[in-house]
Amino acid sequence: MCIAKMNEISKIRNFAIVAHIDHGKSTLADRLIEYTNTLEKRKLEKDQILDDMDIERERGITIKAHPIRLIYQAKDNKKYILNLIDTPGHVDFTYEVSRSLVATDGIILLIDASQGVEAQTLAHATLAKSLQKKIIPCINKIDLSNADLESTLHQIEKVLNLNPDEVILVSAKEGIGITDLLEAIVNRFPAPLGNSQDALSALVFDSWFDLYKGVILYIRMMDGVIKSGDQILLMSNNKNYLVTEVGTLALDLHPQKELKAGEVGYIFAGIKNVEDVKIGETITSKNNPASKPLSGYKEEKPMVFCSFYPIDSSDYQNLADALKKLKLNDASFMSEPESSSALGFGFKCGFLGLLHKEIIQERIEREYCIKLISTSPNVLYKVTIKNQNLIEVTNPALFPNPSEIIKMEEPYILATIITPSDYIGSLMKLLTNRRATQKSFISLDNNRTIVTYEIPFAEVVIDFYDKLKSLSQGYASFDYEHIGYKETKLIKLDILILGEAVDALSIIVYYNKADTIGRKLVEQLKNILPRQNFVLPIQAAIGNKIIARENIPAFRKDVIAKCYGGDITRKRKLLEKQKAGKKRLKKVGKIDIPQEAFQAILKI
Repeated sequence: MCIAKMNEISKIRNFAIVAHIDHGKSTLADRLIEYTNTLEKRKLEKDQILDDMDIERERGITIKAHPIRLIYQAKDNKKYILNLIDTPGHVDFTYEVSRSLVATDGIILLIDASQGVEAQTLAHATLAKSLQKKIIPCINKIDLSNADLESTLHQIEKVLNLNPDEVILVSAKEGIGITDLLEAIVNRFPAPLGNSQDALSALVFDSWFDLYKGVILYIRMMDGVIKSGDQILLMSNNKNYLVTEVGTLALDLHPQKELKAGEVGYIFAGIKNVEDVKIGETITSKNNPASKPLSGYKEEKPMVFCSFYPIDSSDYQNLADALKKLKLNDASFMSEPESSSALGFGFKCGFLGLLHKEIIQERIEREYCIKLISTSPNVLYKVTIKNQNLIEVTNPALFPNPSEIIKMEEPYILATIITPSDYIGSLMKLLTNRRATQKSFISLDNNRTIVTYEIPFAEVVIDFYDKLKSLSQGYASFDYEHIGYKETKLIKLDILILGEAVDALSIIVYYNKADTIGRKLVEQLKNILPRQNFVLPIQAAIGNKIIARENIPAFRKDVIAKCYGGDITRKRKLLEKQKAGKKRLKKVGKIDIPQEAFQAILKI
């Protein structure tokens, strides 16, 4: 794709498509690609063109933001470069959306005509306004029989505070309104600011690792020009590299002579160490550097923590390499080595949410062929101990002795739920059981209600989203933002097997729920752990106090079956020998803990 004569900055539009999950972002991106003749017809035969991971296709969700360059000839007979970024919709990937918005100048805010404004729609609109991005509201799926345009337009005006007269009506599936949307992109979105004559300044908004060429950087050019053979400088670590290739993105990589201010593209610079680059990095010229780095991104801190252990201990180094490569294009993911007496050597990992954790685990198992055991997830607690030191607890093993604790704090979120009014009663009961406090209650119309609650993050991180969807028959939507820490009372619940605490099964719980959770957990584990040749006791304990116990009975071998009559002392001797053997086994026996044991914690 030659664009040598098309690099005027006034002819460039950089934008993203954002929406609540399953409102049709990927389908709309497909239609924009099709109507601009960006790809050959044979490449358009599959849906979700930009979703290139198997997990994305199977789950029907976008996980990674995907940039692509479109060339569109508008009705004014001028050709425009449209740099599109298709973004995720699930709440766990909001950070991915925020990174995309920084690299763009406007957003298409997509809303399902049959579902109206949802929680993530409101969150995306608020984020775009805070970044001062131009918003084009767009109602999708207008061809559906249950589409309610009047109600959706009302919600756009009342909830989003956007002008309903600016709304574009489309059906991405049927191709209705796509030309109107393309014209709106050209006419309403501003051209990027920047000057090709100024010193080079480029923002790294994503990156990947190529097995042969090293790290590939996705960049938004702010100022200057970059071309093959240039010496560049990474401003965060002051390291310099030689650019070996620059180009644009149209599903595949398309090498170009240069990239100028306002453009979006990629560069190779022979970067082999994945830890040298971070998302939000500023690239400048080694010989004529920019005066200061770009503002980049606010660093997103992981809020959910669990540990990954390879089932085969020989995979430990492979797992370390896989985690480094995943961190390269997922700045919100963290990992550090740790060890467990039960599971050996592994890594403590941090995520934005439970879906984020599931996706990372599945990618490791699929892309790197490493079978994993993951422990139960925890949030980050803050504990002040007697010497006034503040401890951050991400693992129950780090929880201090209760006698040393002065104050405990746990993270809280402000949850926004938009639901049909018919389900509000059952949802309020669910929230009350999760220690939530109501902050607002707003009726959108006769059918829909917005409620906001302050709720401990630990109460929503495991199964809250599933319960919410189940109680509302899939109609309620959920979004949240972190609002800081509040004082609380927590207890470490230990699980003892054969009288010894298994650190990987320990959990931190709210003190009022410890007894109930302990009883349920030992009952679950009784049905999961394999039977042994000896009685296997499973206990839940708080400190030295046992609060629940279950026994898994031993396999019984009939050792006296071979005795046909004779003296009773012979039978008694065989039984005593068997009893001694089982006692010895109980002391030296080792229990292999299956992955289902950790999943049992998630079900409670």
